[in-house]
Amino acid sequence: HMTFKIIPLSPEPFSALFDLPEDELSNKGVKRMYVDKPDAFPCRVSLVDAPVGSSVLLLNYEHLPIASPYRARHAIFVREHAEPYFPVPGEIPDVIATRLIAVRAYDDAGMMLDAEIVEGVTLAPIMKNMFANRNVSFLQLHNARRGCFSAQVDRA
Repeated sequence: HMTFKIIPLSPEPFSALFDLPEDELSNKGVKRMYVDKPDAFPCRVSLVDAPVGSSVLLLNYEHLPIASPYRARHAIFVREHAEPYFPVPGEIPDVIATRLIAVRAYDDAGMMLDAEIVEGVTLAPIMKNMFANRNVSFLQLHNARRGCFSAQVDRA
């Protein structure tokens, strides 16, 4: 029976940004922010909401770099010096479970085959159902309200 695994972003592409001064970040379209409220700055590497008092980078990230009509990039938060968290197959971290999520299914060519908007707590059966279609190669999750990329989902 088909299950899924949620994949964090690697910290590698972002690590060089952490030590840059504000003006250099600004030139790259990146904004350093200080977390002033809980559950509002979801880190795409650690897959948790960054704790109050920590710093995050808000930056533009190409989450669907495939040359298709759906090629896409959008804003994400990355907590400074975050370590990636790899959920076990079938696990949905709270950072996703507690939000309204847009889930989109793609084939190898980056064409969207299916999409749904659901409360994160109800994602598991929806994702399993999408993966039941053999043409679906991967899913992507977005925070439905602001549209930010949340995570890649692969077959487990």
